[in-house]
Amino acid sequence: MEVKGDDDYGAFIERFELRPPNHSPPNQPLQGLTFAVKDIFDISGHVTGFGNPDWARTHGPATSTSPVVLAAIDAGAICVGKTVMDEMAYSINGENVHYGTPTNPCVPDRVPGGSSSGSAVAVAAKLVDFSLGTDTGGSVRVPAAYCAIFGFRPSHGIVSTTNVIPMAQSFDTIGWFARDPFTLTRVGHVLLKVPIEATKQPTRVVIPEDCFQCLTSLSDQISHILKKTMEKLFGSHIINHENLGDYIHHKVPSLGKFMSSISVNQTSAIPSLAALSHSMRLLQRSEFKANHGEWVNTIKPNLGPGISERVSEALSTTYENIEWCHAVRTELHAALCALLEDHGVLAIPTVPGPPPKLHVEARTLELYRAKAFSLLSIAGMSGFCQINIPLGMHDNLPVSVSLLARHGADHFLLNLAQTLYPTLKEQAIIAWELGN
Repeated sequence: MEVKGDDDYGAFIERFELRPPNHSPPNQPLQGLTFAVKDIFDISGHVTGFGNPDWARTHGPATSTSPVVLAAIDAGAICVGKTVMDEMAYSINGENVHYGTPTNPCVPDRVPGGSSSGSAVAVAAKLVDFSLGTDTGGSVRVPAAYCAIFGFRPSHGIVSTTNVIPMAQSFDTIGWFARDPFTLTRVGHVLLKVPIEATKQPTRVVIPEDCFQCLTSLSDQISHILKKTMEKLFGSHIINHENLGDYIHHKVPSLGKFMSSISVNQTSAIPSLAALSHSMRLLQRSEFKANHGEWVNTIKPNLGPGISERVSEALSTTYENIEWCHAVRTELHAALCALLEDHGVLAIPTVPGPPPKLHVEARTLELYRAKAFSLLSIAGMSGFCQINIPLGMHDNLPVSVSLLARHGADHFLLNLAQTLYPTLKEQAIIAWELGN
């Protein structure tokens, strides 16, 4: 395996070129674009390393290539290599003790986010036009927010995960990054196996003030930017102010089973969302254990700080309360469908604040991680699609916001992001200048 060089921001674990067939027709949808893939996708003839040297050592080269990678190549794009990822996809931080941490191009002294760290960095550093990652608990959304780029997590099950190493398959999604919403949408037209919809206006925009108050800074400014944008483009009548924590508490009664399990790390979060996060992570641990527990117990891999503890926790997980977790998912899906209907969107912070600094102590990271998962679990447990939209830099730190739409409304959400982005940028500049 060719180790990354110093001139690529540490984004790549392996470099190669996979080009479209010579007989490909002209004017393909991704013609001439370059892309990279997270080292979790199978590429025929290459070892899929899963972010860990012991995994790479104990697995042979893949015998076939991920259909998603092939679809992008067949659509005219050129794959230029594989990117660094967090070990076994078990972190949203972006640090890898074995292969090094990719450098965040917009804030080099802070983490890039994970686990699709290298894929996000490759796009942010303009090394490729787009990149592929996976998102189980937040592994596309978080690095997109930290690196100030667009990131899309599709509706669960819409994009094939064949020939992609599973982390927790009932949550795993194939996501992608781009620097602009138009490229993001072009990739979506190729990868999404749902009919392309005509552009439609949102019928409702839910802005939950309780979620924005969870931000470490700029909560009022970001909420203001959203409201001014929606008012300017669609009118104030579509804006709905909802206390999402209370709504979910009342509409998802099975969460009561987990309210007493909220850890001290989550006490500053919204209680119902902290319980939702607990339920999500319990399910993910159980699936990770089923997928990889035997390999971990047999090989006893060398795992980095944080990863080792999470893997041990997953392997010690019992299947108690799993049925309650499934009930939570069903109830949440129904509750959000009722809230948003066909063409409504939910606007939330992607992450609780700016990316943490490199080498922050474990306790601080865990507190931040707990807050982040309270927000990330909304799409994770509902299966809804979510897009991270960068709002630029404020005080030299990246700022972003997310929009969620119902399961299957992926094209609607991508089209909406294209419509909104110029006005969001405009309103963000005004807000930063005026301090509103």
